[in-house]
Amino acid sequence: MNRLENLFQNKSKRVLNMYCTAGFPELNSTLEVMRSLQRHGADLIELGMPYSDPLADGPVIQESSAKAIANGMTIQVLFEQLKNFRNEISLPVILMGYMNPVLQYGFEKFCADAAACGIDGLILPDLPEYEYEKFYAPILKQNNLSFTFLITPETSAERIQKFDALSSGFLYAVSSSATTGSQQNNDGVEAYLKRLQSMKLNNPALVGFGIKDKASFNRACTYTNGAIIGTAYIQALNQGKSIDETTHVFITSITNNQYLF
Repeated sequence: MNRLENLFQNKSKRVLNMYCTAGFPELNSTLEVMRSLQRHGADLIELGMPYSDPLADGPVIQESSAKAIANGMTIQVLFEQLKNFRNEISLPVILMGYMNPVLQYGFEKFCADAAACGIDGLILPDLPEYEYEKFYAPILKQNNLSFTFLITPETSAERIQKFDALSSGFLYAVSSSATTGSQQNNDGVEAYLKRLQSMKLNNPALVGFGIKDKASFNRACTYTNGAIIGTAYIQALNQGKSIDETTHVFITSITNNQYLF
């Protein structure tokens, strides 16, 4: 089994996927943040590749991307930083980004270099289903990289089942048709997550967008396998305090009291 499969086989509930932006808050912060996430209880790391036009991301993550780019972060620099990260990090790590810089790098080279570093999978929100099936799925499979599709409350049952069949690793259940960090209608989100639960999907589902604290994490975990937290963590890192202490305080605040319902 790969690391993602092993994670979900051993922990089917309350999986905490933590998003961080590569090269933020400083260019060389990437591994320090990853080490701290592993040390303090994250189950999965979603490492954002900075891009100048991140359409799915809200202002906080956009600003972290802009700062990382200003710091000098590129895909080449990121792979250099990740060259030996498996000597320290045993958690599954997936790269999240957008197609334009990946295509500029070269999709086959990108997948080969990611796999050589020890990356477990990709999230590319702007890669269409048709192009994925026709052109890119074989390259990902050849490099043993999982691929995660995003679904929203407006995604039809038929398309959810199709994305479930195409995905490997997990499904990213966007909690609203907005950007990361957005406010949610909790009643609508609950109905959506109940619907996903009733579909008996093959892949685990993790909820993202608007998960920011213990209460929202607990609500998400009621009906799915876990949740993804990004914006709130980036905001915490942006306070300029110690990365390790910030991460400890943040993750403890999410996980210390297991259930509120």
